[in-house]
Amino acid sequence: MAISGRLALAAVVGALVVGLAVPSPAGVLGILAALLVAVVIDLARAGSPAALRLERAEETVQVRLGEEVATTLVVVNPSRRRVVGLVRDAWPPSCGARPDSHRLDVPAGERRRVTTTLVPARRGELAAAAVTVRAWGPLGLAGRQGTRRVGGRVRVLPEFASRRHLPARLARLRELDGLRAVQVRGAGTEFDSLREYVGGDDVRSIDWRASARSSDLVVRTWRPERDRHVLVVLDTGRTSAGLVEASAATGRGSGEAPRLDAALDAALLLAALAARGGDRVDLLALDRAVRASVIGARDPLPAMTTALSGVEPALVETDMRLLAATVLTRASRRSLVVLFTGLDDAAVAEGLESVLGPLLHRHTMLVAGVADPAVASLATGRGSGEAVYGAAAATVAREERRAVVGRLQRRGVEVVDALPDDLAPAVADRYLALKARGRL
Repeated sequence: MAISGRLALAAVVGALVVGLAVPSPAGVLGILAALLVAVVIDLARAGSPAALRLERAEETVQVRLGEEVATTLVVVNPSRRRVVGLVRDAWPPSCGARPDSHRLDVPAGERRRVTTTLVPARRGELAAAAVTVRAWGPLGLAGRQGTRRVGGRVRVLPEFASRRHLPARLARLRELDGLRAVQVRGAGTEFDSLREYVGGDDVRSIDWRASARSSDLVVRTWRPERDRHVLVVLDTGRTSAGLVEASAATGRGSGEAPRLDAALDAALLLAALAARGGDRVDLLALDRAVRASVIGARDPLPAMTTALSGVEPALVETDMRLLAATVLTRASRRSLVVLFTGLDDAAVAEGLESVLGPLLHRHTMLVAGVADPAVASLATGRGSGEAVYGAAAATVAREERRAVVGRLQRRGVEVVDALPDDLAPAVADRYLALKARGRL
């Protein structure tokens, strides 16, 4: 049962009438009896929420983070009585459902559609909470109310804000592929074509046999290798849970977001670029267990986007031995392994460095880490004792991080250490550089 504001207003009016006209206990009882009768009539004549059939037009809707999507609830009234009232299609707060409730008027034997707009504020799969229907009687004083669960889910995909960097990187990729006369020489590149020698060409590129058959010197041109294997590995352990200032690169607007969000966005840009470059792209996300895996997808970008939609950081230390074993199992031939992980001294020294040997023996390693903008900001602090102390601590932290990067580089690891905004384009640029040098 539900009561409306009309009932309270009627009670106030009745009290005033009794107080001014017939101030007596009999008058009060008379007003209460009249209101009670009106409520009983409303309840008896109100439609039944339990008789309604509630259905979802779409069992699962899909949307990118930051965009909006509509979900439709179908209300069917198979009873003989009209149902007039309100319906509330409730979703978790992070779904950003609007409007909060809808007016409902379903004649007997008919159906109505109720549309709720969702603007999710977090990734993952989110389920509808409940649907509440309130049916008012003809007087609008009281009504019946019922709540039930109706299946419905929204799958919120990563925003992929870094796709704005894709056109410029694709133009560079086309240059590397020989659409513009790019010459690359060395192991790991594929022969492209022959052309006449031009001043400034590397004499080692001269094809003497072809030149002997021609009146001019002829050189070979090369193009980056295609159909190479790129394995993207996301460390979803403790270090990925650290909060950094969010921005366009993180896909969460202003505020703080986990490092994993920036790494995830960079992984999607790399996958889109590598797939367009003719390379095969696979994905692993793990900490103490594999959280997501995309292997052998014909079109890796949508497959990775879906697989990563529900991946969240876990507050555990990543098992680097499991990571190395899984990489060696999934990548049987020489590959470019791009590992997004933390570059903290303790985590690298106790975890990653212990398993680098077998990985570097078989693969080219690129390690990418998300730097904290707050540290860079603290390092410039001056003007007070507290600011100077913060600047000193930030400088020490940055030097320790540089030392970690240096140790990895001396072992032959490619390293990208960038702020959240800069991580995706920096990783894409390093991939293109490795491809140009025939390092994939």
